[in-house]
Amino acid sequence: MKTPDATAELTEVAAAALPAEAQPGLSAPPIDKLPARTVTVLAVLMVGAFVVILNETAMNVALSRIMTDLQVTERTAQWLTTGFMLTMAVVIPISGWLLQRLTTRQAFALAMSLFALGTAVAALSPSFGPLLAGRIIQASGTAIMMPLLMTTMMELVPPHMRGRVMGTISLVIATAPAIGPTVSGVILQFLPWRYVFVMVLPIALTILAVGLRLVPNLNEPRKVKLDGWSIPLAAGGFGGLVYGLSLVGNPLIPAWELALALAVGTLSLAAFIVRQLLLQRTDDALLDLRTFTYPTFTNAIAVMAIVMAVLFGSIIATPLILQQVLHLEPLAVGLMMLPGGLLMGLLGPVVGRLYDRVGARTLLIPGAVVVAAAFAIFATISVTTPWWHILTANLLMSLGLAFMMTPLFTTTLSALPHQLYSYGSAMVGTVQQVAGAAGTALFVTIMATVSASATAAGAGAADALASGARTAFLVVGLVWLLTIVASAFLPKHDPDAVPGHTQAH
Repeated sequence: MKTPDATAELTEVAAAALPAEAQPGLSAPPIDKLPARTVTVLAVLMVGAFVVILNETAMNVALSRIMTDLQVTERTAQWLTTGFMLTMAVVIPISGWLLQRLTTRQAFALAMSLFALGTAVAALSPSFGPLLAGRIIQASGTAIMMPLLMTTMMELVPPHMRGRVMGTISLVIATAPAIGPTVSGVILQFLPWRYVFVMVLPIALTILAVGLRLVPNLNEPRKVKLDGWSIPLAAGGFGGLVYGLSLVGNPLIPAWELALALAVGTLSLAAFIVRQLLLQRTDDALLDLRTFTYPTFTNAIAVMAIVMAVLFGSIIATPLILQQVLHLEPLAVGLMMLPGGLLMGLLGPVVGRLYDRVGARTLLIPGAVVVAAAFAIFATISVTTPWWHILTANLLMSLGLAFMMTPLFTTTLSALPHQLYSYGSAMVGTVQQVAGAAGTALFVTIMATVSASATAAGAGAADALASGARTAFLVVGLVWLLTIVASAFLPKHDPDAVPGHTQAH
């Protein structure tokens, strides 16, 4: 039960966020500028999201130092990234329920407190066990922050301005992973690996303190029951699939472990879906699957799954090609990967404004065609390919994806009625994790299989890997053509008036 003060704050903030014509007794043309308080709230959440995402990718560069310092094997050290990814896959589906149960400020406080606590534990860890625990706590906070940011944006921003705001959010989502390894590399050049966490901790604590003062309560929590069966089924389903897919192509993993992980994931996910379909009849679902009764949401999230699979798969494959086929140094590889990520991020606000003017379909189809052109270039890779050839393909892919990410995020969530925003945000985050793992597995499997065949036929290591890379990009490129077809079925403009779709008020 909310107190009168909390209810008054909710009413005041929601009213300030709405265009004038949506407020009772007022009639005015749609606003073209967000209220200052709305901008402040979104800015705090975006800075928080930027920090948590940057820290996720910064760890990758530090793994070799950690292996030496803590005397652990490569497979053990990889759990710092695998464990983070698994935690995200398990917690994100729960975030839909969590955002229904907590106020906006409580959810923000929980997310940033967990991230700050995990960062402190990791920075002070004397051995590998506490370091892994710190990463898991960090991931729990990260998994709450992204759905919170998306849901808050949908609550506060009127439909005709969502594209430009989502474009700015895309800048955060795309730029942070791109510069994370670079920032980490600079820190590691002069300081021990612990400073990757030490230097982030005061920033996280500052964001937490500022957010507790500035982030208002935008929702009225509902006493949604927490189903005791749904959580383990979600953990087994999404966690099992992500873990199993992460094992694909690893020669050190026994076949039974891979088969068991995928089997547990598939069966648990099937049971989870059945359970949610039963629970949503009484509005008690952990993850409400009625989001898929909206065709635009279903179509857009299917396209997003392919986009995420391609994005994560190429992030894994491209550095491998640059190092083992073209024999570039790690620093050169990092510098070549950076422009694509920055391009994607910086184009976010531009694409967002275009989306508000012309809608999704007009941007998605040309973007998908540009990515297909990048695949065509990647499919010609050989040991004699010049470095700028790969750089051009990577920039083309980033350009095409930039024109797809913002329209997809915005169209997906805009297709839902207000009461399903939090579940839609959780579903988007879950699809990102599972599709990213699937894309990585697909790239790795094709490259490893073809490379092994080429090596058996007498090809050198670099030539064999180049052959595997060509095949991988060709196969994935053919799958990519589905996005062009599916994009044609998405609406040209936002579905601003689906049944029950009203702005928060």
